Amino acid sequence: MLATDTFFIFLTVQFFRSIPRELTEAATIDGAGHGRIFFQIMLPLSTPALATTAIFTFIWTWNDFFSQLIFLTDPDMYTVPVALRTFVDSTADSSWGSLFANSIVSLVPIFVIFLFGQKYLVKGIATTGMK
Repeated sequence: MLATDTFFIFLTVQFFRSIPRELTEAATIDGAGHGRIFFQIMLPLSTPALATTAIFTFIWTWNDFFSQLIFLTDPDMYTVPVALRTFVDSTADSSWGSLFANSIVSLVPIFVIFLFGQKYLVKGIATTGMK
């Protein structure tokens, strides 16, 4: 998870660096403080980068298999990837129909999140790092 957190920090820093400094200088001249500048200028402008971070975090957390396999011991608490692994049995016949059906159902939340956040995702990736 460390590599993904590092990527999100880089993404956010590069996005904030691309915002013109003149906006904060103009707000300071108008009498705005640091909090007002952040919440009324910087935060609304950084919506694409924050949405991109949220979408990627959701997808990578949803698909994480190894961490949950290590920490979860109760089958009632299994996440979707770990629960899907229980359908495969190395000693007997596996329930392939149930496995594939549940795999398709497990993709629905990721697909919905992607559909609703696609415009922010594209905007966040396209504008990050550009001056």
